[in-house]
Amino acid sequence: MELFTKYLLVFLFGGAICVPAQILICKTRLTPARILTAYVVSGVILGAVGLYNILVDIFHSGASVALTGFGAALADGTKKAVDEHGLFGALTGGVTAMAAGLTAAMTLSVLCALIFRSKRKTP
Repeated sequence: MELFTKYLLVFLFGGAICVPAQILICKTRLTPARILTAYVVSGVILGAVGLYNILVDIFHSGASVALTGFGAALADGTKKAVDEHGLFGALTGGVTAMAAGLTAAMTLSVLCALIFRSKRKTP
């Protein structure tokens, strides 16, 4: 039963992140790119003040794999790099912390683009 509860919390938090974005897409003139940016920035802010780690402890991967989790990981990487390298760490910390994830995303995107062909949308 404990495992079911964890999965339920992951699912509910993931949905709680997606619902406001969908409402913003449907009810406002905001573009998905602006909403994505807002989610990443909110993750950076929550990560910088230390609140996002609490969400990850409670909701596990439901919080860590979302766009807000990406932002929080950027903030954590930057904090660690600043502690180790001073002000120069502010420029390199976020990229260093997310290098593996960014590389995987870019590599898989190129691979998918080579394998699959896009089609025109028909009205």
